[in-house]
Amino acid sequence: MDTIFALATAQGRAGVAVIRISGKMAALSAGKLMKTVPEQRGLRKLVDSEGVHLDDALVLVFPDTNSFTGEPVVELHLHGSIAVVNAVLRVLGDDADLRPAEAGEFTRRALENGKLDLTQVEGLADLIDAETEGQRRQALRVLSGELGNVASGWRRKLLRAAALLEATIDFVDEDVPFDVRPEVTELLCQVERELEKEIAGVKFAEKLRVGFEVAIVGAPNAGKSTLLNRLAGRDAAITSEIAGTTRDVIEVRMDLGGLPVTVLDTAGLRDTDDIVEGMGVVRAKERAAQADLRVYLVGKGETIGIALSDGDIVLQAKADLLDDPSQGISGTTGLGVDELVTHISTVLGKRAASVGIAMRERHRLAMLGSLGFLRSAMMAMNNAGFDDLIAEDIRTAIRSIDSLVGRIDVEDVLGEIFSSFCIGK
Repeated sequence: MDTIFALATAQGRAGVAVIRISGKMAALSAGKLMKTVPEQRGLRKLVDSEGVHLDDALVLVFPDTNSFTGEPVVELHLHGSIAVVNAVLRVLGDDADLRPAEAGEFTRRALENGKLDLTQVEGLADLIDAETEGQRRQALRVLSGELGNVASGWRRKLLRAAALLEATIDFVDEDVPFDVRPEVTELLCQVERELEKEIAGVKFAEKLRVGFEVAIVGAPNAGKSTLLNRLAGRDAAITSEIAGTTRDVIEVRMDLGGLPVTVLDTAGLRDTDDIVEGMGVVRAKERAAQADLRVYLVGKGETIGIALSDGDIVLQAKADLLDDPSQGISGTTGLGVDELVTHISTVLGKRAASVGIAMRERHRLAMLGSLGFLRSAMMAMNNAGFDDLIAEDIRTAIRSIDSLVGRIDVEDVLGEIFSSFCIGK
């Protein structure tokens, strides 16, 4: 494979910039910039082909057995000047033994060299994108190989079940010393239960990865936009005493208790002859129905007007104007806002607690595929003489699990995954 190089840190001025070189020619190419390449690490003066001083750098050298990519790697830790970085990249670009890395190519080589499985690659992408503490923890679980380890356990159990059945097929004309079906059935049931549990957790894991949605709903002029602004800490929505000011859904993303949450300010719910406002009301109802949680602001004597779902919150609007504000909230004064944030964090936190290790729709589909063939095999276990078909169903279930961690049938998803990585990763 070609030896590649790229800036591994963000573009722009910084205290330190890191350029990564990976491939069999890494040390040789790095040696053209300095008198000697350190065995492991050392400070070196970098020069171009004419001996012009480029920068003083910390140079780290990794053998293929101990590098991120599974290849020899050299990292140049430079002063983070744009000019310094460009000068070093220009010299490396003139080296015929090197070429610039493509997006995600370092990580793809780690996958191809067995340093990471596909789920760990996805975990790394999620870790880079993590904005909240909950996202960071979940991404690290996947990056650590936890999902791959669980999948390997499923694979071992299914291989054992398939081997037991195939033994009876191979010796069909002989007396097998014991009945393998009870053990096969138990192995299949174990994997079935574990798959069902993990599949159920994907929904909330995906929410943790991309973010929950909380919709603020109520009649016009109920204080929804004022509450959104209070939660956001800025004027994200226009507020006015004129009813019907909000016509579209306004979204503000924030961190609530370590969870990524997008709060939606929606148009006031009422019957109207205004075509544009009517469109806003329809959109408000649609987005509110799709949200993970709804906060209803109701005035004195008003009805909610939309069916409640589990966990939804109902509060008296404009509590600063009420005689008894204990069950109300006010975006104007902040009354009840801290309690609302705590309540939302608690409700969503309980849902996040049921998160499994698998986080993506691809994971869910692979596990569903395996589960379907397992159930087919278990149904056939009740009939004698179908051992070969049962064994084939189990082998197909194993292939679905293999696709989960990237052993087979994943070329079509690799391009999509690695396109989300930056060049230096």
